[in-house]
Amino acid sequence: CDVTAVSLSHLELNPRILWLVSEQEVLPDPVPRPPSAADPMAALGLPALSRVAICGGTHGNELSGVYLLRELQKSRQEEAPDSVALVTVMSNPRAVQQCRRYTETDLNRCFTDATLSSPISDRTPYEIVRAQELNALLGPKGSADAVDLVCDLHNTTANMGLCFISYSDCDWIFSVIKYHDLKALLPLAMSSQREMPSTPVRYLHYNIPQSEAYSLESVGKHGFAMEIGPQPHGVIRADIMGIMAEGVRLMLDWVCRFNSGEQFKGDKMEVYTLVRNVDYPRDPATHSIIAAIHPQLQDRDFCLLHHGDPLFLHFSGKTECYPWAEPLYPFFVNEGAYYEKGIALSLAHKNTVGIPPICVQRD
Repeated sequence: CDVTAVSLSHLELNPRILWLVSEQEVLPDPVPRPPSAADPMAALGLPALSRVAICGGTHGNELSGVYLLRELQKSRQEEAPDSVALVTVMSNPRAVQQCRRYTETDLNRCFTDATLSSPISDRTPYEIVRAQELNALLGPKGSADAVDLVCDLHNTTANMGLCFISYSDCDWIFSVIKYHDLKALLPLAMSSQREMPSTPVRYLHYNIPQSEAYSLESVGKHGFAMEIGPQPHGVIRADIMGIMAEGVRLMLDWVCRFNSGEQFKGDKMEVYTLVRNVDYPRDPATHSIIAAIHPQLQDRDFCLLHHGDPLFLHFSGKTECYPWAEPLYPFFVNEGAYYEKGIALSLAHKNTVGIPPICVQRD
């Protein structure tokens, strides 16, 4: 991964941010104003992001987010005009204490509407109980009281650089028909691309209905996971943590600038959309893995795969090739945490989308 170390001095955040540890009431989002027919590229007015939550330790062995969150909690600032109310949350403290991904079940799969509304008993897994606690703190999911933006910090063992990951139908721009394929978070990701030229920055979205969205960031009105790798689980790398710190700093700076009334220019951006997950080849009798990611594919996340390209190297020595006619982009290649989920890699379309100019919506 072509990365440049970033000084943790970037944790000195914008002084307009108000740090909070408790909830506040928030007014419902007003309806966004679409660009006028006379000027289709006029600035799109979007609601302010008044309350922001940064979460780490959702997976307790993804240590960049754990340690960065602790540093953020030591850097709380005083209130200032035009502030952003910022909540910092250690999502899964038991898993963090044990340096494990989870203690009983994957917390980051517990935020569907069905799981959040399930009854709790003495036998309920800890992570389901914790998901409902986080939903009460940061949500409730789908409500006007939810925080405006959730940023959940993650690491991957895959060579993915910095990725923004979110869902496709739960943000501002989906109520504007002309831009129904875009995301309100695209301008933020686009800004990060410009500000971090030495680090690959990509935007991934999963086409999942909000009610079935399973990860923590779906609890907010708007949200994304900030996924950065490669980093082994249970390990902290200074370069990867530095990139995450810079990404968080740029995100908070962007939110402050947006809320203050700065207008952001329109542009084009590449968006990767999940198409399918691919499992490892397995023995039909034992279901054991019988192949590994091919060396020509390892560490080549987001490099286009064509029909016939090497995909897996069987332990017998046979090469299994990419079988589909449509070229797609691999990501989460050989992610360590996904062996248990039956995912060797994921595949995505890449599209270039136009982003309109945006500014904060004024009453």
